[in-house]
Amino acid sequence: MERRKALLIGSYTHPKFHPLQGIDTQISHLLNDMFTVQCTENHKMLKESNLYPYDLCIAYSDLWDEKVSPQQTAGLLSYVSGGGGLLVLHNGITLANRYELAQLIGGRFDGHPPIQKLSFAPAAPSHDIMKGIEPFELEEEPYRFIFDPFTDKTVLLQYEYEGDFWPAAWCHTYGIGRVVFLMPGHHEPSFLQPSVRSMITQAAKWASRFPG
Repeated sequence: MERRKALLIGSYTHPKFHPLQGIDTQISHLLNDMFTVQCTENHKMLKESNLYPYDLCIAYSDLWDEKVSPQQTAGLLSYVSGGGGLLVLHNGITLANRYELAQLIGGRFDGHPPIQKLSFAPAAPSHDIMKGIEPFELEEEPYRFIFDPFTDKTVLLQYEYEGDFWPAAWCHTYGIGRVVFLMPGHHEPSFLQPSVRSMITQAAKWASRFPG
């Protein structure tokens, strides 16, 4: 079967906290059997005509103090609503600095306590993305979120913090496209954790409607 195409977008030259270096290699190797992964920091690739050839867009954007342009916003909305797949990893949720993309992703970042060892557990174990995922521990930033009340999402994974459970991954449809957010991904060691690797692979398959 011919490999499909994925676009991984992040920050190489001026990342505030999360450089794409190293992460690009991990994701490219991880998805190599299914996708040819093109890596870029050029957010102009989000314009619809540029996204059209790709089966999956993977966002690792580190845009804490800036927003993508209206044209890039419209391109990503059109791409996903028309059937494209969007996989948002960790800091990629900074795309939700634009309210339109907060609705697309299903939530926006709302701060986090210090990085620490967290206990993660499946919240929807029967979902395709969570197939074979057992509870695990990982040093991660405990991201908090403000959820968009209009998005009918499925929470896939949760983490425990001071006795409360917080959402750590979710998915939903948007138009005829599919969106997944996965919280783990602060730095390269997160991408070496077996459960995280499985979730990324299975999320890429689900979001892009990869056959089999």
